[in-house]
Formats: sequence, C-alpha cells, structure tokens
Amino acid sequence: MLDHRFCIAPMMDWTDRHDRVFLRLFTTRALLYTEMVTSAALEHGDANYLLKHHASEHPVALQLGGSNPKELAKAAELGEQACFDEINLNVGCPSDRVQSGKFGASLMADPQIVSNCVSAIKQSTRLPVTVKCRIGVDDKDTHADLVNFINVVATGGCELFVIHARKAYLQGLSPKENREIPPLNYERVFAVKQEFPELNFIINGGITSINEALSLLEKMDGVMIGREAYNNPYFLREVDNRIFGDLTSEKSRTDYLYQYLPYIESQLTDGASLHHMTRHLMGLFKGQKGGKLYRRHLSEYSHKKEASINVLLDAIAYVE
Repeated sequence: MLDHRFCIAPMMDWTDRHDRVFLRLFTTRALLYTEMVTSAALEHGDANYLLKHHASEHPVALQLGGSNPKELAKAAELGEQACFDEINLNVGCPSDRVQSGKFGASLMADPQIVSNCVSAIKQSTRLPVTVKCRIGVDDKDTHADLVNFINVVATGGCELFVIHARKAYLQGLSPKENREIPPLNYERVFAVKQEFPELNFIINGGITSINEALSLLEKMDGVMIGREAYNNPYFLREVDNRIFGDLTSEKSRTDYLYQYLPYIESQLTDGASLHHMTRHLMGLFKGQKGGKLYRRHLSEYSHKKEASINVLLDAIAYVE
C-alpha cells in the first residue's frame, strides 16, 4: 500500500504533468494525483499523450472518470502499463460536463454502479484502487447515505476512500462554488472513519497548513491538500520533515525555480510553450517583495511565441 499520509489533490487544469514535476521539487514523499482523465478519452483519444508523465513524479496516482466498468477496466490497464502507482476513481467532481457524462459526484446517488466499476478495475490491474468522493450529493446527504455508499463501494473492493468534507450540489452551484460554498463537515468524515476501522480514509477540503494536516492526522489515515498546494507551493517544503520525519535542508524560493529550469529547457526543446510551465509558478512568491512584478512579467511575456527561458530568468531578477 502506498503512503497516503499527505496527498496533493487532483485539480482539473492545474495539476498537469508540468505542475506535478514542479511540486515534486518541494516534497519527495507526498502522493501526487493527475488531473481526471475520462475512460472515454482514453478509449477514443491519444492515450499515450493523456498518460504522459515524468519519471520524477512518482509516487503518482492516475485519476479516472467514468461509469462504464469495461471502459474503466481498460483505462486502468493502460494506467498500469504507463507505470502509474494507483488508480483513483472520481466520484466527487460536480461539474455539468461530468454529470452529462455520468461520472463524478452524480454517481454518489448510485453506489452500486461505483461498486461495479471498482470491481472491474480491480480485476484488470494489480495497482491499488481508491475512490474520491464527497460527504453527500443533493438530497443524498445524510450520515446514513454516506455509510451506505461506503458499505456498497467497499464490497466492490475499495479499501481507501478520499473524502472531500463538503456535499456537492449538482444544480445551482458552479464547480468553483462547490469548492467553497457548501460548509465543511469534518465530523462526518471522522464518524465514518470510526464506523469502518478496517478501511482507510483520507480527508480533503479547506486544509491550508502543515499544522492543520498534523492535527487531522491524529484522527485520519491521511490528508489531501488542493488549492493551497497550488497557490502557495513553498509551504510544501515542510512536508517531508514534519509529516514523514525525513531530514531536509532549507531552500529559498529561487532555489526551487533554478532546480526547475532544466525541466523547462527540456520541454521547450520538445516543442512545449513556455507558459505551459510558467503558469504554475505564479504562487511561488505569494506575499513576497517583488512578487507582483515577477507575476506581471511572466503573465506579459511567457505567452509570446518566441518566449524562451530568459523570460523566467528576467522575472526572477525582480525577487532575488
């Protein structure tokens, strides 16, 4: 079993492979997750492109979306062949696109489908299979509903649940609002952890510091941090020492940027645009002197067709 004590959440449009390589510089131990990849996209699209990742990302889990057991089983096979370390099924995303495709949070209303999907995935791969969900969805939002969901999905073979401690509203709230407006209910997650001691539970939602993570780890098997890890990645430098007890050396923000430069240069050589990487670097100097000028410079120049590594080097000059 992978170590799930500290995980970085799958975030659509954010945790792509360029971002994951960057985040890995701060912590060798956190478990990273891909953006959600749908089983249909892998079935009908360019699987090699969709599953492409860098060797430095490990440990890294592939998050899948879908509700067709056969399709998901095939997608999981491809994920194993691509050397991912875990398959995670998305049963928590509340976007309209996800609902129309019959995957994500809408599936919480039908736990048997989720159970069937987990069972099919487990039969197709030797990788651990986990589920990411909410504490409820629309009118299926009681403690009893969550207990029933976990019970049914566990019979399909899921032994680890990542629970975002908010319910999802499929009507009336945007995906962004669904991450902020529904109130956090950690107690609901603590309660199911007590009720299912044989299962593992990772708590997600609203966690913004290592201190909060350590406090939650007294009751949970792991924590998952999303937006804070993206918007303020520098705090992740404490993870290996404070969560896992590893000896680490202190580095400056610019140290991490210089560490990332060889990767950026290799990607530019392969034809990637500079802004594909630099868009993930905006939060590094959050609240720091020169941070605004650094961000403005990257925003203004990294999109240009001829943008080279010099754009980033010039931006660094504002914060050194």
